[in-house]
Amino acid sequence: MPSSTGPSIDAITEGGRVTQVGEGQEAEETSPTVVTFGAPTVGELLAERYELVEHINNDSAGRLVWRGVDVVLRRPVAVVLRYPGGDSATEMLQAAVAASRVIHPNLVGVYDAIDEDDRAYVVREWVDGQSLRELVAADGPLDPARATAIGNAVASALAAVHATGMVHGNLHPGTVMISDDGRVVLADARTDGADSQENDLRAVGGVLYFALTGHWPHGEAPLHGATAGHGRAALPDAVRDAGGAIAAPRQMRAGVPAYLDDLTMDLLDPEIPPPSSDVLAAELSRLDIPADEQFLEQAGPLRFTADPGEEPSPLAAAGGRKVAIGIAGLLAVALVGLLIGINALGGGDDGDKEPVAQPTNSAPATDGGAEPAAQVRKLTIEDVRIIDPEGDRAEVRNAEKVIDGDEDDGWETNSYRTNAKFGGLKKGMGVWIDLGAPHTVKQLEATLSATGATVELRTGTRGDFPSTSSGDKQLLNAYSTVVGPPNEDGGTKMIFNAFEPDQKYQYLLFWITKLPAKDSGNSWKLGVQEITVQGS
Repeated sequence: MPSSTGPSIDAITEGGRVTQVGEGQEAEETSPTVVTFGAPTVGELLAERYELVEHINNDSAGRLVWRGVDVVLRRPVAVVLRYPGGDSATEMLQAAVAASRVIHPNLVGVYDAIDEDDRAYVVREWVDGQSLRELVAADGPLDPARATAIGNAVASALAAVHATGMVHGNLHPGTVMISDDGRVVLADARTDGADSQENDLRAVGGVLYFALTGHWPHGEAPLHGATAGHGRAALPDAVRDAGGAIAAPRQMRAGVPAYLDDLTMDLLDPEIPPPSSDVLAAELSRLDIPADEQFLEQAGPLRFTADPGEEPSPLAAAGGRKVAIGIAGLLAVALVGLLIGINALGGGDDGDKEPVAQPTNSAPATDGGAEPAAQVRKLTIEDVRIIDPEGDRAEVRNAEKVIDGDEDDGWETNSYRTNAKFGGLKKGMGVWIDLGAPHTVKQLEATLSATGATVELRTGTRGDFPSTSSGDKQLLNAYSTVVGPPNEDGGTKMIFNAFEPDQKYQYLLFWITKLPAKDSGNSWKLGVQEITVQGS
């Protein structure tokens, strides 16, 4: 297909506003003359399969974009027709075939590519929703959490494209689609060979900048050799100083975290080599967490390169600080033990010295000679599972992450809409814990991804863990004893310590009934990062 082709397409339908993006770059304000010779008609069946329902618009190369229906699979499709076909359509068809081989949830799917000589057409996924450009124009700049989530989805899509050796070449707010169900989809790859993976990555910075500020940072020097108007019409330019340097997002609005501001500006800085798309996707995935998790904010600016002697990545630094704190804690414990040992050994050599009282976790012996209380310690969790009594068990994977010692990587629910109580689809989900044997339990501590969750801790005696939803229901019914009151709207550290001192516990159920809000209340989701149990 010609290198300058492809608009974003807006349509008004009976079901409401529907946006479709055409192949290639966005169209300018005026469309070229429509090719009418041999033009298709409503109801026409292409390839004995794709019924044309509605002519949406034409792109800047004169191609026709239709909404259609795949009569075999009964699903909506977008059909992009080019006149004529044959040799002049070779590039468009080859691009479609290449794109069809990249399957990713954040990429528009390409279903078919057909050449009939007099015309050629590409059949692809129909997306109900709106572009990022339209979303920001309607609602204003996005909150940092949502901007990060969109950037993460876009970078993940690029990673899939780049893994094949291809480039996207046309990434901007008009080709980033947000479907009505919240899915972020990247559309409109341009395949004229005039682009690079580095430009794709710079464009991610532009998308983040636009999402955070409502301004496009490439207005005066747009990517891909496009003019300021072509391909990115109606995008306001970034605020610039006298030298042409753009203002950082934090200078344009309050509330943008430092790490996200620095990441965005680093991607836009031609002097700083960007990371590969898969590394960028991984970094954005780590940042795609609730705003109340402040350790990333404290970690300082995220940099991709470091000169000799410069500080390493703050994400690595954050982990390093945690390791240092842990080592310091172990050293402190070792020092206390050493002092206790020295005092104990020295006390037997000098009868004139007063005995020194030493700290202990054991209760003092009674006159009756009772055994001292067992020392409280971290108990080993022998097994952990996810129970989902009213679900399809699609969320039961990765349970082992809640006991792996890594608070940055845990198990998480899906995102739910409508309300915080799992969207009204279920009463709850839980993490089932097996301590291996009965123990006296003093405390259970859970580290969560966000504040605002409601959790209750249950206990029971059933140890044969089920493998079906019906079995989960039976297990839930067996765990009817609640340990203490529910922790409602708790913080990211939940502690349960209302255990009966004369009772032994082997099986516990961390039962979640309410999820915290994510993306400014548009969805609800919870991650359980780590669970530890103290006892004897």
